[in-house]
Amino acid sequence: MSGRAIAIGGSAGSIEVLGQALPALAPALGAPVIVVLHLPREQPSLLCDIFVRRCRLAVCEAQDKEPLEAGTIYFAPPDYHVLVDTGPTLALSIAPPVHFSRPSIDVLFESAADVYGAGLTAVLLSGANADGAQGLVAVQRAGGRTIVQSPESARAPAMPEAALRLLQPNHLLAPEALAPLLNQLHPGRTP
Repeated sequence: MSGRAIAIGGSAGSIEVLGQALPALAPALGAPVIVVLHLPREQPSLLCDIFVRRCRLAVCEAQDKEPLEAGTIYFAPPDYHVLVDTGPTLALSIAPPVHFSRPSIDVLFESAADVYGAGLTAVLLSGANADGAQGLVAVQRAGGRTIVQSPESARAPAMPEAALRLLQPNHLLAPEALAPLLNQLHPGRTP
């Protein structure tokens, strides 16, 4: 295991949740935050532009071989899988889509579970397919913590429902409860 990290995945309906949660994360958060959203492949992502002005943490688009730093939010670039590699560093891949998606939430969750083990908190948000469900199983097997958005609070409940068919998450919660929980689970280092 290599420190602590937060991995977040979502699709349809998850931008609204992130818009509520990411700006509420503590500036001294004791973990990096890696976010995979299903995005159109053929256009640049505006996620960094949207969130850099609203968040108290550093915000950037994930780069290949980039070391992961606590207190930074990394967004997956369009049409690349984002993996966590030893270091821990980020790795970008153009391997085939998973669940018709690249980036894939499963790919992020499974690779992050391999590196972080029990230090990983994986969050699955609203979405319209089953991506992320198998990845959460891998996180749970590795001893990590799993959080699923409650289907009744999701604009597209298929993704949380797919996860709930496979596992009992550590936390099933509404969007407004996400940031307070992450701040509690990953307190910043005190000087």
